[in-house]
Amino acid sequence: MPAGADKFRWRVSVAHIDASGAFSEFAGYNRKMVLLQGAGIDLRFGDGTHKALRKVGDLIEFDGAVAAQCELLKGPCVDLNLMVSKSDGVAVRVERFVESLAVSAGRNETALIFAIDRRFELEVTLGKTVTLEPGDLAVLSHGSGHLHRLESAGSFASTVVFLATLKFVSGE
Repeated sequence: MPAGADKFRWRVSVAHIDASGAFSEFAGYNRKMVLLQGAGIDLRFGDGTHKALRKVGDLIEFDGAVAAQCELLKGPCVDLNLMVSKSDGVAVRVERFVESLAVSAGRNETALIFAIDRRFELEVTLGKTVTLEPGDLAVLSHGSGHLHRLESAGSFASTVVFLATLKFVSGE
């Protein structure tokens, strides 16, 4: 973790990467990245491994303690970053759905729902509905819901969403 930084259990951010260069190290954290905009990123790690984000919605995971060098493929990019303490668990995925998608968070869990490319509605168990625009994040604790697309029924293009389930070992 960078010197002087406060400890946290989890953190979500959107980063605008304008130039190639080194990433900050976050020892004690697992990192997840999703490409939101741009032509892509190559990451080369101090342990000799290589990972790439080539298209919007691509997801990679890596240890925050390992040095990472970023190379932009064809200009600036925007990515979503999730960092989670290694003492807690997390399951992440990028889903593409056409009509609807179920989401849930059990006891000692929190679900993160991030709209990547289209707006959609999140309907939660209590009957409340919220619209998420691209770039919006919803946090769902101890509950369930459904994502529903908002575009016309004639369009069969999928909606892309980032989902993470944080599993807190010692409760919240």
